[in-house]
Amino acid sequence: MVEANRVETWDVPVVDPQPGGALVRVVLGGVCGSDAHIVSGEAGQMPFPIILGHEGVGRVEKLGDGVTTDYAGVPVKAGDLVYWAPIALCHRSYSCTVLDETPCENSQFFEHARRPNWGSYADYAWLPNGMAFYRLPDHAQPEAVAALGCALPTVLRGFDKCGPVGRGDTVVVQGAGPVGLAAVFVAALSGASEIIVIDQVPERLAVAMSLGATATVSLSGTDEAERRRQVYDRVGPRGPSVVVEAAGVLRAFPEGANLTGSHGRYIVLGLWGAIGTALISPRELTTKNLRIGGATFPKPKHYHEAMHLAARMQDRYPLAGLVSHRFAISQANEALEAVKSGAAIKPVIDPTL
Repeated sequence: MVEANRVETWDVPVVDPQPGGALVRVVLGGVCGSDAHIVSGEAGQMPFPIILGHEGVGRVEKLGDGVTTDYAGVPVKAGDLVYWAPIALCHRSYSCTVLDETPCENSQFFEHARRPNWGSYADYAWLPNGMAFYRLPDHAQPEAVAALGCALPTVLRGFDKCGPVGRGDTVVVQGAGPVGLAAVFVAALSGASEIIVIDQVPERLAVAMSLGATATVSLSGTDEAERRRQVYDRVGPRGPSVVVEAAGVLRAFPEGANLTGSHGRYIVLGLWGAIGTALISPRELTTKNLRIGGATFPKPKHYHEAMHLAARMQDRYPLAGLVSHRFAISQANEALEAVKSGAAIKPVIDPTL
């Protein structure tokens, strides 16, 4: 990405790993909705030029000096498949060592495109010393891990930060993109009694049902009042105990706060790239005993948990089938357009194409 709305394909050197690092041949690079927000400029100014892609599964090409295990202590060697947490943490800050929170004050999300780089819209990813990566279990399907890319770690981070879904909870998920689908998946595994998904794309709503949703509400042909009626008819007058914002559009925020039932939680996960403001009634927070929380930038442990969860559930749920479109590196603009239009459930960059 050279500047806003300008993505090009460059040839750059492939560099050996530094001591403690790794060089990985990318197998699949997920195309995320936040990538589209970055390219459009909606997510703010970036340190151009950058290599896009923060959802990578790859095969170890070379290990740096001293590297014999992944970041969970599992032995690793050239040829193994790995999945990495794409934020370069400093490990020497208050957030890193005292709060144990991400990102830290010195986190680096992108590197200059002509320098060694961990972006996954590429043939190779160069993982610096300190960037956590994990070896995939032998039976894991790369597509199953890539399907929910950073979405599943984001949801795990959100429930970790804002409180988990419990048995018997009634859940509404705004949006059936990858973050919304990951929220459905985790809520279903957690024993939620109702999981209602709101979206406008029928294909996405169908996928949500395959991952554990119990009902859907279409944005098409309904207004906010009608959607609220459908939700409350389903869960009862108390309203949903958990609402997850995964729509990524500002107008979803006041609707989600309004949907959340008494003593409930509203967890905001999708609005990272939507800069702006939206109005809600503060009185509602008091009269409903409402909690609103947000989360982003998963910790390395959330990537580790997501990888193993996907590997365990890949035969029970159609995770690998969520990868609906594959694009060559040179087709990155087409991949981004597929995300923006909602035409793809989950597009990926496949460097072999």
